[in-house]
Amino acid sequence: QMQLVESGGGLVQAGGSLRLSCEASGILLGGYAVGWFRQDPGKEREFVAATNWSGRNTNYADSVKGRFTISRGNAGNTVCLQMDSLRPEDPAVYYCARGKSNRDLSAADGNFAYWGQGTQVTVSS
Repeated sequence: QMQLVESGGGLVQAGGSLRLSCEASGILLGGYAVGWFRQDPGKEREFVAATNWSGRNTNYADSVKGRFTISRGNAGNTVCLQMDSLRPEDPAVYYCARGKSNRDLSAADGNFAYWGQGTQVTVSS
């Protein structure tokens, strides 16, 4: 079965940290860009971060720069999103997505071919 599965979401106090993981099965992450997006109910899905597979090139939304870090996980087919200094405006369902290529790290949804089901992040103030 081809799927991306996110984990690591939960409830955290403002200022706290969470580490999200995206594990792929049946889908190859190696050699492709991987991104994270988020969506709050009633709002459009928004780009959070993306990395090429080597990690040499990354792209972050301005709202998370300096607080979130995208990286490859220790396991071969995983990508993580370290979220520090979480703010009350960060809660959403967070989705990982695999790119159609290894080059395009821009925020457009159309650059990504496979999507996970999401993991909920809640921040209490």
